[in-house]
Amino acid sequence: MACLPALPREAHPGRRLLSTPSPAGPPWLGYAFAAIGAVLFAAKGILIKLAFAEGVDTLTLLALRMGLSVPIYVAVGLITYGRGRDRRAAVPGSAYLKALAIGVIGYWFSSYADFKGLETLTPQFERLILFTYPLFVLLFGAALFHEPLRAKPLVAFAVAYLGLAVIFLADFQTGGGDIVVGALWVLAAAVTFALYQLLARGGIAAMGAPLFTSVAMTGAAVVVLALFLVTHPLSALAVSGRALALAVALAIGATVLPSFFMSAALSRISAAANSTIGTLSPVVTLVLAVLFLGEPLRGVDLLGTAMVVGGVGLFTVFDRRRR
Repeated sequence: MACLPALPREAHPGRRLLSTPSPAGPPWLGYAFAAIGAVLFAAKGILIKLAFAEGVDTLTLLALRMGLSVPIYVAVGLITYGRGRDRRAAVPGSAYLKALAIGVIGYWFSSYADFKGLETLTPQFERLILFTYPLFVLLFGAALFHEPLRAKPLVAFAVAYLGLAVIFLADFQTGGGDIVVGALWVLAAAVTFALYQLLARGGIAAMGAPLFTSVAMTGAAVVVLALFLVTHPLSALAVSGRALALAVALAIGATVLPSFFMSAALSRISAAANSTIGTLSPVVTLVLAVLFLGEPLRGVDLLGTAMVVGGVGLFTVFDRRRR
């Protein structure tokens, strides 16, 4: 991969990308939005596992999720587009195409990979793997935007991945190769989600968070629905009432609301900061899995969760000191 030319520190595109932007409001609001989005996203795995138990397959559930959520995104996008005449005039058509492409990467493929991983993984393990995507934000920032790659953050993520290894080894003893496949799917979701975090910043700055999110999610929805129509009959959407209720909760509570909260956070705080605010997310998922799925509360899960959350939290401390 070709490297970008080195630029002075103050003019460096990666530094602008990963540093705190000029906030549209007080910074604490960005942190609050990021935290709310993380908690709502934490329920996603629980809802997916419950829907799988109703006999709904991955692509059908994705199609329901996008089909139910995309009208809201289109409505918000049209309203935002109609009101933002001054900003609209300054946004080139290519920005909308880029937003569509970024949505396909960050919301279609990442979601598909995540759903596939949940076919074999517990929600808490899935959330912990996905939770380590700040490492990839850091690595891609260094590779693509010449962000300095320091040793301390890597040590923090080594702690986090040791925590993942503890849970992985325990689950591998019972799940075998299926656990490996599921973990690789979710790891692919983490990588593409990190790319989304980085690539979305320019589009959000140009278009505004609501319009960008609407365009990106619409692009993802088009791909999901097209794939569903190619591989499934329309009758596959006739799911049980309980499955439909779960799909609605997944579409609104774990997709629409957290995606807007996340984009609103990205318009106020850095991608690195936003990606580390959700420290509570794995803990919330662990509690919900015990309460709603009857998952056992194992000591190895508590140990692994503590190591992952501690490692990512340590990264947050190092990142804050660096700034």
